Amino acid sequence: MDPLSLLLQPPVFYPIVPYVCTIFGGLRPRRMILIQGSVGSSAARFQVDFQCGCSTTPRSDVAFHFNPRFSSSDAWIICNTLRKDQWLDEVKFSGAPLRKAESFVLLFLFLKDKVKVSIGGQHILDFTYRLPLRDVDTLGIYGDVFVKEVSFLSGNPFHDEMTPYPFCLPLKPGNATVQKTPVSKAFPNGLTESHSITLRGLVTENPDEITFLLKAKDSIPLKLTADFKNQSLCYNYLIEKSWGEPQIILTPFFLFYAQRFFEVLVLPEGGVFRLAINGTPLGDFCPPVLDLNSIDELQINGSTELYAVEC
Repeated sequence: MDPLSLLLQPPVFYPIVPYVCTIFGGLRPRRMILIQGSVGSSAARFQVDFQCGCSTTPRSDVAFHFNPRFSSSDAWIICNTLRKDQWLDEVKFSGAPLRKAESFVLLFLFLKDKVKVSIGGQHILDFTYRLPLRDVDTLGIYGDVFVKEVSFLSGNPFHDEMTPYPFCLPLKPGNATVQKTPVSKAFPNGLTESHSITLRGLVTENPDEITFLLKAKDSIPLKLTADFKNQSLCYNYLIEKSWGEPQIILTPFFLFYAQRFFEVLVLPEGGVFRLAINGTPLGDFCPPVLDLNSIDELQINGSTELYAVEC
């Protein structure tokens, strides 16, 4: 397993355009990149390029060129691929909800064979890859645009159809929705198969421990503990007042860092809890007895602030 594939890249705030950055671990299916910004008041065009490197001479291949252009009233989008310094046939999309001097939220969702793009939560276009997605490792933003934030997020690694598209909450410090721990979420009707739970948060400055628990009346079917002192990630359960044997989750390195973002996905399916962190599956976990309908609470404690709790 590539250690870089387990990293959730921290967001970038107010970058200077033109802006070029490395995409940690490259692009993989179900990764998402969210860009918040505004179009210049006299803008003619801007572009977002997903590049295979950052060379300028010769110019790196561009797997996906996303290029909004503006006339006096309308906006349209040109999509293309640059291969060996030659542009291929361009594809034009009209009716884009982009306006001069107005803000936007732009989301790119990368799937196995295509990228899906939404603007303001509205699906705009699909673009089929002409170069391998695995070759993309650089993001470039150019032109008449002001960028407030670039967020790097993950979708559901188990089911494409459960990926949270086109709606996705950015990770933004100062967001009014930030929640201090302990955080509790009730499930009045219990859980069901494929009831996806996604948590996105920020580790505090001097972390000690973070725990994620799914609780029932007399049991805790899932307890996930990130221990910063021991640099360990552990699963356990409580059944009939007795704890099970802790199960250490082996990864190339500890997945949580002070003042770094994380994303945890728990998916009950097939009688087990399927776990992924930062978009990478880490295995299936299950207590001796699992009654999803009896689970009535999610609880998060410890050294974190929560920016999104999606259930």
